[in-house]
Amino acid sequence: MMLRDGTLLYHGSYTAVERIDLSCCMAGKDFGRGFYLTDDYAQAERFVRASMRKAAKNGIALPSAGTGFVSVFRYEQRNGIALFEFGTADRDWLHCVAAHRRESGALRNELTKWQRYDILAGKIANDTTNQVLTAYINGLYGMPGSERADEIAISLLLPNRLSGQVCFKTETSLACLSFREARLTSRQGAAR
Repeated sequence: MMLRDGTLLYHGSYTAVERIDLSCCMAGKDFGRGFYLTDDYAQAERFVRASMRKAAKNGIALPSAGTGFVSVFRYEQRNGIALFEFGTADRDWLHCVAAHRRESGALRNELTKWQRYDILAGKIANDTTNQVLTAYINGLYGMPGSERADEIAISLLLPNRLSGQVCFKTETSLACLSFREARLTSRQGAAR
């Protein structure tokens, strides 16, 4: 179980994030539109570097900036919040991620299954798994959702090596987070 009362969660970005604005969050991510955090500080630092590159490419930050932030939040359990946590990168996780990444694909009906949750937590499909997921979504292992395609994709993902992520999808769920601090990091990822 990743989410427990008092758990510290981290968000890596080119800028410090004290106030969360879900309207700034992009669709097409693993668990859909939402604010993503991880319980793995090193993973958040890796996100800083990716965020800095993306911000520079989009003209939001200077390419030479060289620093970013890991914003730290404390999770507080609240009644009435619908939370689903995937225990591993299994068939349900694979279908959820594939459906959110390509909402018009073969698994689009899966989206309704996950819409009722305020928070989704589970393994992160990182850069090393992106090729496997793209091949799966495009049907290279067989029809997405078929037993054969699922087995091939899951075996290639090596789920035991994936870090965790938490997606806060609703305004209601954001009440579970309290901002603690923003730590300045360098391009190399070392906290200052």
